Amino acid sequence: MNLFSKRIKELRKEANLTQQQLGDILNVTKGSICSYENGTRMASIDVLIAISNYFKVDLDYLIGTDSYVVSDNKEDYGLRMAKEEIDLIIELRKHSDLYSSLINNQKRTIELIEKKIR
Repeated sequence: MNLFSKRIKELRKEANLTQQQLGDILNVTKGSICSYENGTRMASIDVLIAISNYFKVDLDYLIGTDSYVVSDNKEDYGLRMAKEEIDLIIELRKHSDLYSSLINNQKRTIELIEKKIR
């Protein structure tokens, strides 16, 4: 599951909408919404814009290219991380399968890692 599929599903559920209702709002089929949420199909740019407008989210957030500015020593950023935490993320990104697994299914991946190191 990619970030777009995860985020559209979360947004839909937070709004208490069925796939059919969201499809009607966006003028696409329920099957299209299902495909977007399963990650088997990507929405067209027009549909992405409609989703972004409807849920009042940035396109960057919707497609997973949003980012946070992170600092290990400044109070004025919304998120603080220790240098070791930043280094861990940088190292994880070098292992794309593991990183993807952690992004898409954090709890299950952590459980598997814990079992392995016991």
